[in-house]
Amino acid sequence: MVELLSPAGNFISLRAALENGADSIYIGLADNNMRANVSNFSLKDVEEAMELVKEYSSKLYLCTNTIMKDEDIKKLEFDLELIKEYEVDALIVSDIGLAQIASEVGIDPHMSVQENISNTYALKTLKKLGVTRAILSRELNIWEIQDIAKKSPIETEIFIHGAMCMAISGRCFLSYGLYGKSANCGECLQPCRKDWRLSIAQDKDSDFFYENDNDSSFILKTFSDNINNINDDLNLNDVNDVNDVNDVNDDNIDTNNLNDDSLGFYNLNTPNSKTSFISPNDMAMVEYIPQLIFTGVDAFKIEGRARGPDYVATTTRVYREAIDSIENKTFIFKDSWMEDLKKVFNRGFDTGFYFDIPYEISTKNQSKYVKRDIAKVVNYYSKIGVAELQLWDDLKIGDEILIQGKTTGSITQKVESMEINGEFVEYCKKGNNVAIAIENKVRENDFVYKLIERDLN
Repeated sequence: MVELLSPAGNFISLRAALENGADSIYIGLADNNMRANVSNFSLKDVEEAMELVKEYSSKLYLCTNTIMKDEDIKKLEFDLELIKEYEVDALIVSDIGLAQIASEVGIDPHMSVQENISNTYALKTLKKLGVTRAILSRELNIWEIQDIAKKSPIETEIFIHGAMCMAISGRCFLSYGLYGKSANCGECLQPCRKDWRLSIAQDKDSDFFYENDNDSSFILKTFSDNINNINDDLNLNDVNDVNDVNDVNDDNIDTNNLNDDSLGFYNLNTPNSKTSFISPNDMAMVEYIPQLIFTGVDAFKIEGRARGPDYVATTTRVYREAIDSIENKTFIFKDSWMEDLKKVFNRGFDTGFYFDIPYEISTKNQSKYVKRDIAKVVNYYSKIGVAELQLWDDLKIGDEILIQGKTTGSITQKVESMEINGEFVEYCKKGNNVAIAIENKVRENDFVYKLIERDLN
């Protein structure tokens, strides 16, 4: 059966993935992975994580998939013996030199999606370097994946859920160009996720844009040449407050000739256009798991090492159920799967490149709920299944809460019973301690959040 691979940015997410049925988990090694702006795992943490993963009979993959210079590889070479000693199951790399070095040390290298593997010829070359698995390019459709997987001399892996990048398999220069923070070195600040306004000055007779092109994603509209109308629209400006970037170079635009009939200005900020035009929707393939399994790939990957433990828990559980139902020959798509996926962080859903070129454009988080930090666990009484919470926000019967901790993982449940000093209550004000019935074991100092339904209209 296909392997389900889940992300973890910290120990809480790691536990959440394991508790919800992940066959394997991938984590980032500090300073050497594509999520440098979030918490990552030190070498000592990797040892502890590996011990935990073994308890669940799962696998652990370590991401070292940034662009590597000589000094980076030399530094990492010293760590490879320890990584091997910890019995990490694979090293996810994007550098072919590091792939060969890892193989020679005795660690299985998995080639990252950053390498944009799109054909069987590349897979045959990777095998010669000792690579045992390749994460296939995001830009392949399902028929191309099936053809490659059947011919591949090594294992293949594909993404099934999570963020989609505007760049080719994640290779992007936008963050570096604007902020000096390289996406390819793990420091992406995701300017593509902000709202933008695009305007362009060009010859009227140019055929670069087709105003009446029905196939275009945008409706292009010529607007007045009046300098007062277009002064704010000359550049590609982030309309959110980005203090790092003050101006975009407009040296090629002759503002003295703006009223010249030879120029036409095409504004994408029409009523029918969308301003998040470089931010794709998230991928969600739970409805198409049978078709993806039929391709013959070896592993399904959930994106999201920068996302919260509740996201990891929910996505892992949903895809675990879907995969298991196929194995048990009981697969029927459940609307509840998609509803659960919508409850955690998402930018709206699409199917990536699997069936067509992505056409949807995301805005912000489309999760139905936001998390409000309301309490911590101060005690847990195992015999009666009750947790004592110290509240700094109000709580009432019927509220849905989220409890997260390094050992607990991520647990979501509705508050159905509360007591204060042995008396049942329906409402408890902040500043008090309250006992609530909890279905699963929680631990002292676990974080407690209340899920607040958002108004997405």
